[in-house]
Amino acid sequence: MRISSGVDGFDDLVDGGLPAGRLYVVCGPPGSGKTTFSSQFVTRGAASGERCLFLSMHETKDDIVEDMSNYEFGFDRAMASDRVTFLDAFSNDGKRFFGLPGDHHDKSNLTNRIVSFVESRDIKRLVVDSTMLLRYFLSDDEDTLIGFLSALKRTDATILLIAEMTDPTSYADEHYLAHGVVFLHNYLEADGMTRGVQVVKMRGTDVDTDIHPVAFDDDGIHVDVSATVTR
Repeated sequence: MRISSGVDGFDDLVDGGLPAGRLYVVCGPPGSGKTTFSSQFVTRGAASGERCLFLSMHETKDDIVEDMSNYEFGFDRAMASDRVTFLDAFSNDGKRFFGLPGDHHDKSNLTNRIVSFVESRDIKRLVVDSTMLLRYFLSDDEDTLIGFLSALKRTDATILLIAEMTDPTSYADEHYLAHGVVFLHNYLEADGMTRGVQVVKMRGTDVDTDIHPVAFDDDGIHVDVSATVTR
């Protein structure tokens, strides 16, 4: 079964959509569109009647709704619906859920709490933003992140894990564990910013690995599958 990413043009790069129930890393430098991509993913899920969970370690619900308010793809309506649960690490609810950085007791139970929430609420789409900050809420043991992601992979949810990354060839643990890796490029050139998207990895899928131009308009991110970005 494949599901739509909610990003216009992107599904054409991955054989018609993302294989459901798998873990994907959406990575790239700051400002490349990772949060917008993930917001469109959640919005499409909510519009399809799926239960979604957005876990943020650095933005409040109001902040991200405001950030997405310049677009018309319906993120605000999705967030106001009963289909999307948003938890940020520093709200009162989030503190009870995530615990606090430095609290090793809460860190040890975070994986169980998230997996239990996903399974008990029948979550079909999950966004985790981001791996860099997630590490502060997990124990210092390097195997903990691997265990966390492995546990999520055993749920039925399709997961987007946001990762800050500037070099698409510099892999971390989450990239090896993921079923797919999507890299959002932005190049500052003399005539302005050039943006692109590249499917670096997608297991079991006939994918287009070229870098394709990305544009932002009122409806969010659009991928031009008919053109490529040459570097």
